[in-house]
Amino acid sequence: MRFSTGAATSHIKPDASRFPRGTCTMSIPALLLLRPPQPLLRGLFTGSFHRHRCVSHSSTPRGRGLSCARPLKSLGLQYTKQMLLSNSLRREFCTQTTLKDYTEELSDKEQRLVDRLYTGLIQGQRACLAESITLIESTHHRKKDLAQVLLQKVLVYHREQEQLNQGKPLAFRVGLSGPPGAGKSTFIEYFGKMLTERGHKLSVLAVDPSSFTSGGSLLGDKTRMVELSKDLNAYIRPSPTRGTLGGVTRTTNEAILLCEGGGYDIILIETVGVGQSEFAVADMVDMFVLLLPPAGGDELQGIKRGIVEMADLVAVTKSDGDFVVPARRIQAEYVSALKLLRKRSEVWSPQVVRISAKTGEGIAEMWDKMRDFHNVMLASGELTAKRRRQQKVWMWNLIQDNVLEHFRAHPTVREQIPLLESKVLSGALPPGLAADLLLKTFQKRN
Repeated sequence: MRFSTGAATSHIKPDASRFPRGTCTMSIPALLLLRPPQPLLRGLFTGSFHRHRCVSHSSTPRGRGLSCARPLKSLGLQYTKQMLLSNSLRREFCTQTTLKDYTEELSDKEQRLVDRLYTGLIQGQRACLAESITLIESTHHRKKDLAQVLLQKVLVYHREQEQLNQGKPLAFRVGLSGPPGAGKSTFIEYFGKMLTERGHKLSVLAVDPSSFTSGGSLLGDKTRMVELSKDLNAYIRPSPTRGTLGGVTRTTNEAILLCEGGGYDIILIETVGVGQSEFAVADMVDMFVLLLPPAGGDELQGIKRGIVEMADLVAVTKSDGDFVVPARRIQAEYVSALKLLRKRSEVWSPQVVRISAKTGEGIAEMWDKMRDFHNVMLASGELTAKRRRQQKVWMWNLIQDNVLEHFRAHPTVREQIPLLESKVLSGALPPGLAADLLLKTFQKRN
């Protein structure tokens, strides 16, 4: 094996028999060999590095990275390319890792657990899906690691299935949001039964608010879906928010991936009762549906912009009996309001419909509009681009959550928090200055 660094070259001659498959070409700056980072050293002297063969060519000109050789075609292979800059020399650092790299530190019991959940999940076993979602929702450090291993395996399977589906998404992700009392759960009960009767497999991720005093959550949305919960082609999973803002949980995005891996082709995410600015669900679904009640005054004054701007479809619920006239009035108001808002798509204009989960009026027509939206967005390529942007947004959301947890768990910061909090409570220190002192302490230690 030989590392090429332009003028300086380091030669290492491992046993060639240990590289039976695949090759990877790496170009590493001389600076990295003078002061090699710890991950690189660990990779050089552990078994994970021995699965790859590194070669270089003396004819490679300085300032240009070496391209990767033909990659391995085994299951779970990932390719990561990082561009390294050193003394204005551009180097390409190509690494190849397999799923085995992520599972080397798992015990036999943990490996059997992950394998059992993965096998049962892709076979459509509801119990394994429920246990997998419980695993990703856990805040235990070790279970978080197991959850990431499981998610990685499911993601590889998910990509393979999409390739077999000619690159098209496997499922239609729909977010349902609205103020408290809009009839979200009642609508899902009727809507879900209609979909399962038409041959679809439906997964409902219902989010309930957590109490700020006790920390508990009622998880009562499932009790409103008695008939749907008995349907074998439907899976309902209530989850608490645990203080997460935006109407969803921090693991809702991962739960969507698990449901798609379990073979569900329609994913409904029912948020908690939300207001004007709580539309985090829009960053993880293909279509965002806003449900509004017909009564309660001028809804444009209550919710207005913000969540309405994110909606792809607005549905006025409870359009039956004495509420028919108010529902028509609200529908007309929102039709006019949506004309004033800037379009988020070049191929779709948000529409307003009236529905009734009691009589079923308008729900079949609403589903037709949802399918039209999916087909139009998929044909134009906007749906694929939207999903890619959503992954980036959700990555940064998770980073923000984890950074806050890391900040609170920092030893020095944890020691300073009680002292500074007492000074803030006594009025001796303003909150802004106390926050700056804690941040400086955190930065100094890191």
